[in-house]
Amino acid sequence: MSLKLINPSNGVLTEPGGRLLFIAGQVAWDQHQQIVAGDLVGQFDRALANVITVVTEAGGKPEQIARLVIYVTDRNEYRVHMKEIGESYRARMGKHFPAMVLVEVKGLLEASAKIEIEGVAVL
Repeated sequence: MSLKLINPSNGVLTEPGGRLLFIAGQVAWDQHQQIVAGDLVGQFDRALANVITVVTEAGGKPEQIARLVIYVTDRNEYRVHMKEIGESYRARMGKHFPAMVLVEVKGLLEASAKIEIEGVAVL
């Protein structure tokens, strides 16, 4: 199975034969299901790490993530911290940019969560 990026972040083409892994929304929980950071950048980093953990536990690698949906409770706060969020992203994902979307929501199930990330990987 392989992924081919089409104009990075705008499209991902997969070849037949891959298995799809649907990754449920991940917040910045630690192993005790406690939010680990109060700030958006820290929560982004931990939520993305949790997404990657699901992928690796299924036998995949971060570069096999084909799509990410990022839910934030404050789009403006995300914009203010885009540089730091980008640094965190590249530290975990390198130069792999799957198809992505950012959605502002009124709230998340976990009351102290500022961000939740879900995704799809092709393994």
